[in-house]
Amino acid sequence: MYDASVSSKAAASSVDEPRRAYKSSRRAQQAAQTRQDVLAAATRLYASSGWAKTTINAIAAEAGVAVETVYSGFGSKKALLRAAIDAAVVGDTEPVPLADRDEFKALGRGSRAERLDAAVEFQSRIHERSAGVWSAVIEASAADDEIASWRLELERGRRVDARRGAELILGHEIDDATADLLWVLFGPEVFIKLTTDLGWSVDEYRALMREAVVRISPPRRPGKST
Repeated sequence: MYDASVSSKAAASSVDEPRRAYKSSRRAQQAAQTRQDVLAAATRLYASSGWAKTTINAIAAEAGVAVETVYSGFGSKKALLRAAIDAAVVGDTEPVPLADRDEFKALGRGSRAERLDAAVEFQSRIHERSAGVWSAVIEASAADDEIASWRLELERGRRVDARRGAELILGHEIDDATADLLWVLFGPEVFIKLTTDLGWSVDEYRALMREAVVRISPPRRPGKST
């Protein structure tokens, strides 16, 4: 016998499923936006006030969320600092390593001059986003062994990426000494010293970086292997 009640329940369920999926998707989008808002607020405050003076309460107020929301999303001020520097370096919260991103791969395309221009612009944008947070990381690492440990981990990773990027730009492998020079030269501390301590513009910083790379690793003579 045909059961109308079963049919009605099935029909209602089929109608409700898209609604539940929509609500679930909307909640996920709202959660992602809240996470981005908290990270942006933390990035601003860590950069302007430093590690010690930045509180979770201040970050929550800056982001327009409850303190509990910050803790539930990140767990601790320390974890939020790590998430903030990670997001600031790459420019978003997507779990894609810097070296796997299109902007990084583009450093190997075009003429050497074009590659160098792209690299200097790429690196300066990273520092504009992340240098302030990196200063907070350095401050925090002086008093916290765990932060000190992942600060070194981040620097080791940056050294590897700096070498990969330099070899894309130059079009050939480089020795360890050149790799280390470029790693230090393109580090956030140099950017901070020039743009903050000396008051240079970002354009002046970029011009110096171009000149430094040319001096450290001038173009190879025609016919020399690359």
